[in-house]
Amino acid sequence: MRLAQLEYFVAIAEEGSYAAASTRLIIAQPSLSQQISSLEKELGCRLFERLPRGVRLTSAGREFFPDAQITVLSAQRARRAARAAAQLETGSLEIATVGSMAIGILPNALTQWHRIHPDVAVNVISYRHRDALEAAVASGVSDLAVGPTPRRWSGQSIRLGREEFVVVLPRDDPAAVNGRLDLTTLADRHWVTFDRDHGLAEWLVTVCAQSGFIPKSATRLAEVAAAVGLAAAGLGPTFVPANVVPPGLDAAVCRLKKPVYRTVTAYARTKFPDTARTFLDALRQVVGPQRKAAPTRRR
Repeated sequence: MRLAQLEYFVAIAEEGSYAAASTRLIIAQPSLSQQISSLEKELGCRLFERLPRGVRLTSAGREFFPDAQITVLSAQRARRAARAAAQLETGSLEIATVGSMAIGILPNALTQWHRIHPDVAVNVISYRHRDALEAAVASGVSDLAVGPTPRRWSGQSIRLGREEFVVVLPRDDPAAVNGRLDLTTLADRHWVTFDRDHGLAEWLVTVCAQSGFIPKSATRLAEVAAAVGLAAAGLGPTFVPANVVPPGLDAAVCRLKKPVYRTVTAYARTKFPDTARTFLDALRQVVGPQRKAAPTRRR
């Protein structure tokens, strides 16, 4: 069994057809088919079932896929690390995160870091829920993850700090008083919240339940930035990390009487690659100061 065969198998499984995988890999389709046939012969089982349009994994293929994918991703990272060390290329950094941190934390950290490493290519992969993020990183995706502290983790992890959650309201909303907001004053409101499989939807329900009510939904969204904009426009309050609220937003940004914080952690499947380690300092500088959220603003 050769690494190239595993790369071919993973590409076909991800693309769902030999033709699409052939285009992605820049290899002739007959050669691709021959390599997969050889792999199936060595394994003693069929990996793909032919369909009128494309292919799908057999039960044996589904069992084979996770470890094959991890092997391929690990090999890709090893290649990048070796070439960067040998100064054969400028290197790259792949970061996995959740949607709110992709817009609230990473931009400032990447701006600082990129001044020092301007030639390193950066790829950011965003997930809607912490569980999806953890599963992806465990399967071999990314050089490091930036997200809520993982529930169970055997690889390397570093606590960076924490972020405070706030409620966004229209600037003239009567609930937007000076000082901290009592969440129970919004119990009868209809909220701008998130799709049910989104991590922030889970946070809102949990926090409101602790205040004695279940939030009613005015609308559900997938995008955090859109939720902030709709809340500022008066569609309903929303509940987000303070760092996702853009400076100068014409809205009231209210801290809570019972503050809600989320710990931010960087972690990797095994150990942080050297390139990822250089990014941790920039992350610490951005996350650490966020312990104090902006006060209520009425513009």
